Amino acid sequence: MDSLTLICTVALVAAGGLYWFVCFFGSAEVKGKRAVQLTGGSIDKENVQDNYKQYWSFFRRPKEIETADKVPVFVDTFYNLVTDIYEWGWGQSFHFSPSLPGKSNREATRIHEEMAVDLLGVKPGARILDAGCGVGGPMRAIAAHSKANVVGITINEYQVKRARMHNKKAGLDSLCEVVCGNFLQMPFADNSFDGVYSIEATCHAPKLEEVYQEIYRVLKPGSLYVSYEWVTTELYKAEDPEHVEIIHGIERGDALPGLRTYKDIAEIAKKVGFEVVKEKDLAKPPSHPWWTRLKMGRVAYWRNHILVTILAFLGIAPKGTVDVHEMLFVTADYLAQGGEKGIFSPMHMILCRKPAAE
Repeated sequence: MDSLTLICTVALVAAGGLYWFVCFFGSAEVKGKRAVQLTGGSIDKENVQDNYKQYWSFFRRPKEIETADKVPVFVDTFYNLVTDIYEWGWGQSFHFSPSLPGKSNREATRIHEEMAVDLLGVKPGARILDAGCGVGGPMRAIAAHSKANVVGITINEYQVKRARMHNKKAGLDSLCEVVCGNFLQMPFADNSFDGVYSIEATCHAPKLEEVYQEIYRVLKPGSLYVSYEWVTTELYKAEDPEHVEIIHGIERGDALPGLRTYKDIAEIAKKVGFEVVKEKDLAKPPSHPWWTRLKMGRVAYWRNHILVTILAFLGIAPKGTVDVHEMLFVTADYLAQGGEKGIFSPMHMILCRKPAAE
């Protein structure tokens, strides 16, 4: 074999390998995105890196993310940056779930979602709200399971488009409706839903009572609301520098104005008028660790990071995507540490009822 033939053969094999690496890692059928389709959401490709810098600038002015008027821009920027990477690397359900023996991550996620609507006890045809629906992974699982009509609200216009596309593809667009809006000021009438759920979403509210008040307003009297909340647990020590760094790392990498303690949740629910029916940290034993999926994904992260770097270098992925992907990996490590040390839970469940007679 002459040198020219050898070079051509090596180039062909390398090109074929790169094509396979780029196009087939991250199943579009399961996750909804291929690596070559990564974008900055509603952000123009050339502005992704600037918006990444804008996101981090909020943490240099922390008081700005403690007010309701600043949070929409803060959270919207975050989800424009991360939505495609979440779909590609994690799936269509942007939340955690306890690992279940003999079940895949996808199955465990679905069961965790179905439990939420089972707690609401709604009948087929009921109208329920998903407060903070993302691209609609939980919405579709819940609609398919319960046959309820699910209305989702998300602040991010790009997620609305993605959710509607997924709903149609799943054949669930007749049961699932998606609205772009702020769950602190929802465009729904009073007493208009038979049930409400939020799965790891209200953590983005600067004040939990503000979103709980809105949910209380749109919920019909006598109906139930269930939420999976992100909280610090009784093991968190504010005087421990390591604990503080872990929690701050989670806040910085997940667009959180500030994590709440588990003790606050029921008190705030009662303050706005809810009756607390049940409260339980679903992360505690006998539940199996929810963070194992993060630790098991380290090899996949480095594989994906190489891929993102190549795509950004070639101009296929927006400039700044590498920075966003690295931020999410660092955050995943903080999340796993929080779970292992027992100081953080992403699934502190609270079930509330709006009194039948106000």
